[in-house]
Amino acid sequence: MIAKAYGYAVQGILATKITVEVNISKGVNFFMVGLPDNSVKESQHRINSALRHSGFKWPGTQITVNLAPADIRKEGSAYDLPIAISILAANNEVPSDALQHFVIMGELALDGSLRPVKGALSIAMQAKADGFRGMILPAINAAEAAIVEGFEVYGISHIDELVKLLREGRMPELVTVDVQALFSEGATGSDFDFLDVKGQEAIKRALEIAAAGGHNVILIGPPGAGKTMLSKRIPGILPPLTLQEALETTRIHSVAGKLGKLSGLIVQRPFRAPHHTISDVALVGGGTNPQPGEISLAHNGVLFLDELPEFKRSVLEVMRQPMEERSVNISRARVSIDYPASFMLIASMNPCPCGYYNHPEKACVCGPGIVQKYLGKISGPLLDRIDLHIEVTPVAFNELTKRPAGESSKAIRERVIEARKRQTARFKTQEGIYCNAQMRTRDLSKYCKLNEAGVQLLKQAMERLGLSARAYDRILKVARTIADLDCSETIETHHIAEAIQYRSLDREGWAG
Repeated sequence: MIAKAYGYAVQGILATKITVEVNISKGVNFFMVGLPDNSVKESQHRINSALRHSGFKWPGTQITVNLAPADIRKEGSAYDLPIAISILAANNEVPSDALQHFVIMGELALDGSLRPVKGALSIAMQAKADGFRGMILPAINAAEAAIVEGFEVYGISHIDELVKLLREGRMPELVTVDVQALFSEGATGSDFDFLDVKGQEAIKRALEIAAAGGHNVILIGPPGAGKTMLSKRIPGILPPLTLQEALETTRIHSVAGKLGKLSGLIVQRPFRAPHHTISDVALVGGGTNPQPGEISLAHNGVLFLDELPEFKRSVLEVMRQPMEERSVNISRARVSIDYPASFMLIASMNPCPCGYYNHPEKACVCGPGIVQKYLGKISGPLLDRIDLHIEVTPVAFNELTKRPAGESSKAIRERVIEARKRQTARFKTQEGIYCNAQMRTRDLSKYCKLNEAGVQLLKQAMERLGLSARAYDRILKVARTIADLDCSETIETHHIAEAIQYRSLDREGWAG
């Protein structure tokens, strides 16, 4: 007898339907075909043990398992449950009719209990599009899959539960998720508040501009000046995620297996801070079975690179294309996968190896040319892709003891949200553009028009600082964001002047 169940293979953040076919015939062998990898082939032993512990006998016949379509490589242990239930159906232990309307996924433990799977949200979204009624999967993943509206999700903890519901036809309690309640819980923002930061008003202003326009930032200053402290507070002033952004972010974390137990929707913007010893594959993604890297896990959020010159040059250089394209393509011999990578880069560094170049009180002990060589670890093309270059100076004692403290993240966030609303209205007809930093070169002439005084000011800055054409585009985008914060439809001369000052750390204009 032949029985069928349905599962899904996840490639990137997309899912492809897999038909699990099981045929029981005369013989004593076990065959699995359909391009399974080792973890799928090993499922025979897990399934055998799980069925025996659940009171079922392993069929003493020849079992042939086919995973169709056969030209797609099947990876991972999530096919354990559909294979096991198909074997029982083919052996007339459970009715097979109910299997046609549900997707079944799950890894089996040796005692028949279920372990979580990756990519449940992507599978649920595609299964609904393919016309399935619902999905049966481990209880730990149920909240994640239940985010998809109009799709039945049932969470189970043991294969016995699935057998029982197939035999009796009574479904367990439907798992539901209140998406609006999740957003309300996550609307409180970050645990870090700018209210805790004493002084540094100019730096706060620059970071507010960066958050309002989604711009990349590099902070350069001596140890203890507050670079890391300021950076960790940026998520608290970013606008809240939209539902579409939350779904995109959750799918990536789900595929990577980074969602916590019983987690549903990610409603706060990610903040990823990898160590400087990270490899290029871990940063951009890849591996034998391509997985998302840190830049994709930071999608719709912040990627913080502390001590930027300490990262290997090869690691930094592989970020250049994703920063422009806002996605990363991972190509292998058999597969090519695209992962989203629209992140806001926040980098920090010391100005020199000793850390005290340009310090108002402590003398720099670095030799001639060392400062420029240290800054030279960051390539010109990468530096060009960073919109705001900000010099952070130490906080004076009277600032540390001042009361009251500065402005709160909540107040700054309200201005950022208002600026983003203007950008949303401006780009409502532009597909794939949601903030000023995402503008393409051809959009600048339409949305970043300058008056004659502004053109002359920008021309002088380009000539004196030796800025590139890419830096010219970045200045215009930053000036547009400053104008949005000022509720101005036009870019004025003082907006251009403020945007230019944030290029002062360009290598031609700083440290000699």
